[in-house]
Amino acid sequence: MSIIDTSPQSANPLLSLIDLGHRARAAAGLDELAFLLVNDTRLLVPYRQSVLWFEQGGVRTLSGVLQPEENAPYAQWLSRVCRELSRSEILSSRRVGPADLSPEVAAEWSEWFPAEALWIPIAVSAEHPGSCPGGLLLAGEIHFGDDSLILLGEWLDSWRHAWLARVKPSGWSFSLMGEKGAGRSSQGKWWQRRSSRIGLGILLLLMFPVRLTVLAPGELVPANPAVIRAPMDGVIGQFHVQPNETVKAGQILFSFDEAPMGSRLQVARQTLETAEVEYRQLAQMAVSDAKSKGQLAGLIGKIGEKRAEAEFLGSQFERSKVLGPQDGVVIFDDPSEWIGRPVQTGERVMRIAHPNEVEIEAWLSIGDAIPLDDGAVVSLYLAASPFSAVSGQLRYISHEAVPRPDGSYAYRARARLGDTAAGPRIGLKGTAKFHGDWAPLGYWVLRRPLASIRQFLAI
Repeated sequence: MSIIDTSPQSANPLLSLIDLGHRARAAAGLDELAFLLVNDTRLLVPYRQSVLWFEQGGVRTLSGVLQPEENAPYAQWLSRVCRELSRSEILSSRRVGPADLSPEVAAEWSEWFPAEALWIPIAVSAEHPGSCPGGLLLAGEIHFGDDSLILLGEWLDSWRHAWLARVKPSGWSFSLMGEKGAGRSSQGKWWQRRSSRIGLGILLLLMFPVRLTVLAPGELVPANPAVIRAPMDGVIGQFHVQPNETVKAGQILFSFDEAPMGSRLQVARQTLETAEVEYRQLAQMAVSDAKSKGQLAGLIGKIGEKRAEAEFLGSQFERSKVLGPQDGVVIFDDPSEWIGRPVQTGERVMRIAHPNEVEIEAWLSIGDAIPLDDGAVVSLYLAASPFSAVSGQLRYISHEAVPRPDGSYAYRARARLGDTAAGPRIGLKGTAKFHGDWAPLGYWVLRRPLASIRQFLAI
């Protein structure tokens, strides 16, 4: 509420000045301040029209109008008038008229304004980088005296102080011109404006070089395992070792069911002995019987055939006991799943790996197959210890994607760990992180979205 009578006929202009300053300090926002300036300044000086104009944004407020129409001819003419007046080197309040304007603008003066007008510039404040040059233009039928200029100068100083107190630019604000573009824009060259600096900062941030990295499921696998395969067709009868047991070279690992092979070997040896007995009988008879002598050649061939069969079955019987080719840890599934199970020649049964020869195996999806050089850094974050990574160097990556058990296609990658005298055990799983070349941060952020957009648009 005003502390004095707010009518234009207030007896004491000093009290009106004090009241206006109080209302300016108590204003809720920039819109209220602008409305107060163009409409209630008449408490100090009578006038017919007024306009508040800023270099950034143009006409801000008109007297007697809630919302000025920027495209209206009156508002556009006022913008041209104020812009020409603001270019003057005179920075103090002064009376103006058509003579102070260009002929094109002055030609319309009589259509919009009375003969007398007063221009009060609003200067830029060095302490407030968000301030903006502008001015207040008053037009009336009476002459503006020197006393009016003094009162208006004091009032504009109080109003400008209240205005600048509300237009301090926010450190995180992109809109630097205040409400409706009034007085918050940084002045000077484009690189001196806050919006330009923020945009340049974002651009520099997006150009900041970072490592191009991708994630893939991975696990620890033996580096150079000895794969133990079934040497023949048959049924596994017994395991002589347990999973994860340490074995020596030449130790029996497992054996096939020997009953079928033993019976076949016994039959083959008995047949060989029978053939040899027949040969000896015919050899004795051949001394006196020429016919028996002719049968010796066929019997010798039969003996050789039976001997070869017996030797083959003997070697098979010896191979039924599979021996370990090297020292290491035995890696295979539950033995009960194998006993009594028929296997074919070449089928993998187990592996023997050295516990300290471990490497990383990972599967890169097709969308994450970034360029990776030999020796690229690979970090494996194990599920058992997610805060510590196992580091390695890329050894190879497959050229073709292969199907995985889940139906997806991926590239197999292997990374060597180097010396791991007391490293993690084989079989631990986790997430592998591949470190590629350096790339801008913007590319790192937009790589996957851009790839998805290209696939969606088929370009």
